[in-house]
Amino acid sequence: MAALSAGRTAVRGLLRAPRGLCRPLGASAALQQIPRAKSENAKSEGTFQVTMLPGDGVGPELMHAVKEVFKAASVPVVFDEHHLSEVQNMASEEKLDEVVDSMKESKVAIIGKIHTPMEYKGELASYDMRLRRKLDLFANVVHVKSLPGYKTRHNNLDLVIIREQTEGEYSSLEHESAKGVIECLKIITRAKSQRIAKFAFDYATKKGRSKVTAVHKANIMKLGDGLFLQCCEEVAELYPKIKFDTMIIDNCCMQLVQNPYQFDVLVMPNLYGNIIDNLAAGLVGGAGVVPGESYSAEYAVFEMGARHPFAQAVGRNIANPTAMLLSASNMLRHLNLEFHSNLISDAVKKVIKVGKVRTRDLGGYCTTSDFVKSVIDNLHPHYGA
Repeated sequence: MAALSAGRTAVRGLLRAPRGLCRPLGASAALQQIPRAKSENAKSEGTFQVTMLPGDGVGPELMHAVKEVFKAASVPVVFDEHHLSEVQNMASEEKLDEVVDSMKESKVAIIGKIHTPMEYKGELASYDMRLRRKLDLFANVVHVKSLPGYKTRHNNLDLVIIREQTEGEYSSLEHESAKGVIECLKIITRAKSQRIAKFAFDYATKKGRSKVTAVHKANIMKLGDGLFLQCCEEVAELYPKIKFDTMIIDNCCMQLVQNPYQFDVLVMPNLYGNIIDNLAAGLVGGAGVVPGESYSAEYAVFEMGARHPFAQAVGRNIANPTAMLLSASNMLRHLNLEFHSNLISDAVKKVIKVGKVRTRDLGGYCTTSDFVKSVIDNLHPHYGA
């Protein structure tokens, strides 16, 4: 029951934050009353404090784009910026604790992709995963929606992918049981499976969605994925107005490519969600256009839906800032800054729809700076003139 309550609490915070207040996502009244000096100072000035982690790859460039657009739109947000990176030797327990402390004050963050090196250096859990665990960011939500004006094989898509992201294959439990034999443990628990299932059905209910599909591999992993599937089936019974079906992960990938319109909300364990996020992003334009967000009962983190550092584009001014700008817009909506949220999302979508300014990933020749300037021009036609 505690897991079901946590799922409900997170969605309530996601959808019902009181207007004009930066309320912790689903936090109790007691949590809201804890003194937070920086946040209180920010509020007294009419602004909101938001934790920012630029990340690796093109992350810093995309965050610069966010700052430029926020400045042009006069968004009342102050960023508390922290740099956490394993590949740039800017990762330590001290830095991780600083980020967590900042999150305890702001409750909201916008982050770039923190790249995870493949080399094993004595610690299995990446700093990205450790941060998500410390904040208990159990629900990742990626809204895959076609952008008017940019045609793909499948147009008018509108589906939501919800993944559990604190256990599963990403539990960082590996060891060499015998020479040349590695055991990698996948952890599935009833509590966390119920929690993410409850979150998915609550999300579908609040957003007016009609169907939830549980994605699994219970035909092979009969106990692990079997438990996840069982939890989803049990929770589905509590929501008779929402259609529920199940699909094996490999078939789901094929169905997404052939007929993605059959899906509405999909819920799944960690690794499957990571794969499906990227596959679905490719249906509407790629990693550069799909926003994402992660929730705990207390925190909200906004990021790109398909997490790619795009390292080969670093310093070339060619990265597409659409996904990060739309994530930033979603963050503003979470803060109940509806006017600024709509102002930015409308400007970004107008640039895409007009089609004159497009980055290389969308078949154009424009730079990141060109795109940002065009967005700003659509915020205020005479800005910078």
